[in-house]
Amino acid sequence: MLAERRHQLILRALRSGGPAAVTDLSEQLGVSPATIRRDLVKLEEDGLLTRVHGGAVVEEGDQPFAEVAEMRVAEKDAIAERAAAMVKDGQSVLLDIGTTAYRLARQLHGRRLTVITSNLVVYEELADDEGIELVLLGGMVRREYRSLVGFLTEDNLRQLHADWLFLGTSGVRPGGQVMDTTVVEVPVKRAMIKAGEKVVLLADAAKFPGHGMAKVCGPEDLDVVVTNEPVDTVTRTSLQEAGVEVVVAGKVQE
Repeated sequence: MLAERRHQLILRALRSGGPAAVTDLSEQLGVSPATIRRDLVKLEEDGLLTRVHGGAVVEEGDQPFAEVAEMRVAEKDAIAERAAAMVKDGQSVLLDIGTTAYRLARQLHGRRLTVITSNLVVYEELADDEGIELVLLGGMVRREYRSLVGFLTEDNLRQLHADWLFLGTSGVRPGGQVMDTTVVEVPVKRAMIKAGEKVVLLADAAKFPGHGMAKVCGPEDLDVVVTNEPVDTVTRTSLQEAGVEVVVAGKVQE
């Protein structure tokens, strides 16, 4: 069994059944305990689970923004730098929630742009930059994840149009579907997609295949995917068949 498939099955088992021992996972997947331990180390490094004595657990709900912000910073910065280079002065940019969008906001200082966001950390980052026209969407505050959601946010988005949308994700399925872990964020993301002229998905390598139970959109809704490592063949083919350009930290993936 391929490692990618094992990882999917491990996460599925932990989400459906709660904490599990290495021995139990080994029996379920038909592989050695040593293989399971290596898989758990990798999944923990990617921020997808927490190892505990003798096994692992997937925490319920979203991790707080502050915790996620410390994960894979170099990878997110590489993606953010490439994404920022797409934007020309004078254009409008819609930034999604999440930590990669925040890293992108840091790359926009000193530019002459309009930035629209429901991401409170993006707002705080750019609030004192006088060259940037800053639009903060209304809505209910999700304090732990520093975002605004709900029908007010969606109504605001219906009145706006941006040259670029930079979208975050919990994971991308092999078929190119963009997923999210939190149902309440999905309507806002969909409203952002409708408001964006060009839709760019920001997804580091840990998001392939990633996780998430709620579908945000299909590959046909994307124009570009920016990542930091080559995308697996199956997912890349699905994206390219839908006309999506795949950009890997400064180069277009063949």
